[in-house]
Amino acid sequence: MSEPSNAVPARADDPALPLRSKLFLLIGVAALAAMAVLAIGLIANILSSDPAATADRAADAGSSSSSQLSFVGTETCIGCHQEAGNLWRPSQHAHAMAHATADTVLGDFSGATFDYYGTTSRFFTKDGKFFVETDGADGGLETFEVKYTFGLDPLQQYLIEFPDGRVQALTIAWDSRPKADGGQRWFHLYPDEKIGHDDPLHWTKLNQNWNFMCAECHSTGVAKNYDPTTKRYHTTWKEITVGCEACHGEGSAHVAWAEEGAKKSPDDNELGLLARFDERKGVSWTLDPKTKQPQRSAPPMSVRKEVEMCGRCHARRGILSEVFVPGQPLSDSHQVALISRGLFQADGQMLDEVYNYGQFKQSKMFAAGVTCSDCHDPHSAKLRAPGAEVCTQCHAGSYAQPSHTHHEGADSPNCISCHMPSREFMVIDTRHDHSFRVPRPDLSVTLGVDNACTDCHTDKTAAWAAEAIEDWYGLERKGYQTFGPAFHAAWTGAPDAAALLAAVAEDDAVPAFVRASAVEELTAYPSERTADMVRKGLSDPDPLVRLAALDHLETASGEQLWPLIAPLLDDPVRGVRNGAGFLLAGTPEANLSEADRLRLNKAEKGFVAAQMLNADRPESQSLLARYYIRKGELDKAEQAYKRALELSPHFTPGAVNLADLYRAQGRDEEGIAVLREALRLSPNDGGLHHALGLALVRQKMSDEAIAELARAAELEPDRVRYTYVYAVGLNSVGRRVEAIAALKAGLERHPQNADILTALVNYSRAEGDLKGALLYAQRLAKADPANPEVKSLVEALTKQIMEQRSAQ
Repeated sequence: MSEPSNAVPARADDPALPLRSKLFLLIGVAALAAMAVLAIGLIANILSSDPAATADRAADAGSSSSSQLSFVGTETCIGCHQEAGNLWRPSQHAHAMAHATADTVLGDFSGATFDYYGTTSRFFTKDGKFFVETDGADGGLETFEVKYTFGLDPLQQYLIEFPDGRVQALTIAWDSRPKADGGQRWFHLYPDEKIGHDDPLHWTKLNQNWNFMCAECHSTGVAKNYDPTTKRYHTTWKEITVGCEACHGEGSAHVAWAEEGAKKSPDDNELGLLARFDERKGVSWTLDPKTKQPQRSAPPMSVRKEVEMCGRCHARRGILSEVFVPGQPLSDSHQVALISRGLFQADGQMLDEVYNYGQFKQSKMFAAGVTCSDCHDPHSAKLRAPGAEVCTQCHAGSYAQPSHTHHEGADSPNCISCHMPSREFMVIDTRHDHSFRVPRPDLSVTLGVDNACTDCHTDKTAAWAAEAIEDWYGLERKGYQTFGPAFHAAWTGAPDAAALLAAVAEDDAVPAFVRASAVEELTAYPSERTADMVRKGLSDPDPLVRLAALDHLETASGEQLWPLIAPLLDDPVRGVRNGAGFLLAGTPEANLSEADRLRLNKAEKGFVAAQMLNADRPESQSLLARYYIRKGELDKAEQAYKRALELSPHFTPGAVNLADLYRAQGRDEEGIAVLREALRLSPNDGGLHHALGLALVRQKMSDEAIAELARAAELEPDRVRYTYVYAVGLNSVGRRVEAIAALKAGLERHPQNADILTALVNYSRAEGDLKGALLYAQRLAKADPANPEVKSLVEALTKQIMEQRSAQ
């Protein structure tokens, strides 16, 4: 299957992943109480200045342009566009989904069996239909009819339809590769862990639901049609597979134009098309004599229509609206996942299944004006030339020579090997990273990221590869993506994280996708500098940056925010309008003009509509709860959080946030009960243990609180905050020696973390260990040399030690 839309997700209950990225949240990271305290200074800084000018705006751009159009079907299109049709018919897109028939089913349904952790599934046919006997929702064996096939190569999945309209994707799939390549077999998509019926990744559960997870990108003209009252689906499509109108939009106006005798010239741009993908028309690439690099004959368009259109499915994203208009920014209809822990590596390489959009928008190729169809034929979806020859369309000359590659022989690596390293997803599906980066094994040494060199030279170290690269190409071979240290610093709690992130966010030469990611990471670092970036970000030309800037503002009231973000109620991009409507919810209507009330009401309705479109998802119910909190409707917020947990009892952020709502209402005991129930279902969730520990601290149940905080730190040692809070808890009950030991253990994993180092300075000093305190202070100063307070601390400790020696 080529590029499925999250048909098999990462674990949605993994608290190591930021909420927005891992759960397709449509606004941003949930504001936990500790973060809210940190952000108060930032809000004050932002609101103390006049709002920056906003970008050009238009009311609801694109949302009504297709309202009178209709789908005509691929066969109608092929009637005129036969060449495109011939390319499309054998493509992955044409086989993205199909009714299960003898012609479409590739798997062995002749009575074949497959064993998985003690469960034997059987695949067979009866009366011309296809069936599987496997474990159902309660764990017992049941027989299910296979209604649809999903994908073609290198694997094919199978879909089961339930009476309530749910369609679920089996996690036992067929390896459609040739037998010589290891194919022609049944295999499980989670082969290394037992996914039982009570696991959120079981094929009958929410995270394998086709209606939400897959349908939009495997069919054309999908309407999910979920009824939250009856909890039933009536999902429909205009075409079962990915046809012409999936990319070009409804074709009725174009057909009408053609039937009128094509009276208009194509140059009139009135073909009845929603978008003309003409970015390559009249464009040539030539070799720049100075840089020796290919140069585009014309600057790229400000909105890259092809990239945004392809990104609809080839991106890690959530859906805001089923009204998708080709050529519009993706953020108008979807929420794009940015660079975040658990999805990407610190230098922007893919880690989880993030597809191509995010990586490509980081690349120098994108910045130079390369677009999708420069390399891929849009109708066949195949490369325009075999293998690395697609690269030498432009990068000719010495690039394929040993003088550049430093490898010789028939098996030597090519452009793709080195500049598009691959990872395996869905067990056997090879995906190439589209960020087109130079190999940086030196970053593997310092940041722990992957590199193409040791992907092949598995018996060698990253340091060995870094030395070879430096020897071949010199010290300055840093490439285009140089932002890795900033995200690594943020994810490891390094003292210089805020400064590094700010430098990335402020640099207009950095890709907007990366700047947006840096702005979002800066939510944890409130300061005057961050406030300035937020103000600037709200008027950035790229909607991703505007959305990231909005993420900083949730701790302020709508009334406070009105002067700053009210202009964004008219933003040309739906996602930004929705975000502004969410943040301004609860603004007293008495303070607004009639026109402003109408603007706010429209944006709020847009936000609510986006959540109701996804009312079958706990993340959207959680967002609705936060919306109701902003409006002061706490009863509705409570009910929305409860609905989130009904939809998925394993949705741990819902439990944490509901408990926090109870805390704010003085109902801590109820909150503790919610957290305990969530832990019963997810006993190894560090975030739940941490939240419960904090709740127990407030109840003065110190011993039990310390045990919960300890368990959180044990389960998730990479979450440095858990280690720090655990140590603070130990110190607060007089167990300072144990606190110091816990901090030292944390320091081994996070050697530059400012919180840990500062605590070690203070606790060592309190224990009378001035030498130890000075050592930690010096490490803090080395990690954050520009901090005057740390410098003063080192001087004070040095003076105190000298005085102590003199006294002796």
